[in-house]
Amino acid sequence: MKVLHVETGMHLYGGALQVRYLLDGLHTRGIDNHLLCPAGSAIAAAARASSTVDAVPMRGEADVTFAWRMWRLLLRKQPDILHIHSRRGADLWGSLVARCCTCPAILTRRVDNPEPRWLVRWKYRPFRKVVTISEGIRDVLLGEGVPPDKLQCIHSAVDLAVWQQPKDRVWFDREFGLPTDARPIGVIAQLIERKGHRFLIEAAPSILAEVPQTYFIFFGMGPLRTQLEDLCRQMGLGNRVIFAGFRDDMPRIMPNLDLVAHPALMEGLGVSLIQAAASGIPIVAGRAGGIPEIVREGENGLLVPPASVSALASAAIKVLVDQKMSRHFQDSGRKIAAQGFSIAAMVDGNLRNYETCLGQVRSA
Repeated sequence: MKVLHVETGMHLYGGALQVRYLLDGLHTRGIDNHLLCPAGSAIAAAARASSTVDAVPMRGEADVTFAWRMWRLLLRKQPDILHIHSRRGADLWGSLVARCCTCPAILTRRVDNPEPRWLVRWKYRPFRKVVTISEGIRDVLLGEGVPPDKLQCIHSAVDLAVWQQPKDRVWFDREFGLPTDARPIGVIAQLIERKGHRFLIEAAPSILAEVPQTYFIFFGMGPLRTQLEDLCRQMGLGNRVIFAGFRDDMPRIMPNLDLVAHPALMEGLGVSLIQAAASGIPIVAGRAGGIPEIVREGENGLLVPPASVSALASAAIKVLVDQKMSRHFQDSGRKIAAQGFSIAAMVDGNLRNYETCLGQVRSA
């Protein structure tokens, strides 16, 4: 089976990392992978061991020439399946190309933001299947009129072995300038509005009043950094909030956190939450999108209403103070990650999807 994958993300995290996992897994199962991606993207180099890679120029989401390059490559490769992965323009251009190709086309959707119904009708119609990475995203598309038989949920995955590292608090405290008795809370998310960082900043004084050793570390980059730093100064938080930027050593960092907080307003699934669960770290998160599929209330974390500062503070304090609860969340998190979010399960789900689509074509 030959599959042409299209991924337009530039960095090897989020959706692009999931594509890399999929390509590697499909390769071991004998699938002939071909990847179309932007020149200079991290996945272009990472995927060469498992795929034939065509890295082409792409000048943003509105680059119509990318659709032309996709079409030309489709004609040259003659794949059995066209799989569009990224939303960065690829979904729209992929929909256009899918209308003209003879092979089944599949789209993977990783975000839960709503779209106008007219766009939904146009964009999703030519795809044989639309894969959602959470039931939450599937529910959004159902509500917008996508037929249920077109939708399939295949959860994103993590490399479980990578996220089961030993704790090293001596290194961790030195790396982030923390005292030895610090109780670090981590947030692993882009610094954008819908990730809800400001709600944790506003909850910080209440948390510090009950657990004075608490420090808050924000991992990630984004346009709101200056605004969030200003809010920290206004709240008088001093050095208690650390903006650590993007880190490529999160598997080493994660085991040293006492808690991962994710106060998001919207979230397709939240791969960083799967990583936290696999690392055995308790989680407090907003009850939004696909988050409850990872964070099981009372099992590996606590869920709070999105944008509720008081509920967020109360939940964080409860986990930090109750060591018995924290240990239970640690053990359960590892089990939840292993049972529902392994790479093997994600690869098998996509492969079954391809086989189903090809079976439909042959029987037509």
